[in-house]
Amino acid sequence: VLENAYEDDDGQILSSKQDQETRNGTLRFEEADKIEKYVGGLPDMIHGSVVASKPKTMQEAIEIATELMDKKIRTFAERETTSKRKFENTSRITQNQ
Repeated sequence: VLENAYEDDDGQILSSKQDQETRNGTLRFEEADKIEKYVGGLPDMIHGSVVASKPKTMQEAIEIATELMDKKIRTFAERETTSKRKFENTSRITQNQ
């Protein structure tokens, strides 16, 4: 009889080490599957960058995506502000003529 051995749900006898390796492999697969599903739902521009960074954990994928989204939003807001200023400046010049 193996020390620290037990029977799993399928009736196989596993040692603690075998069980741990099985769980770790399953967890890595499940984590990779979750990452793939999460990244697959991102906008194309961000999707490519997150995939290229090869995140190892879901948390890492979320952090990268969040950072990229924040950057995209800031850039959009800056462009909109610049366009608004140009429009307002053009309107003032036109009114003064």
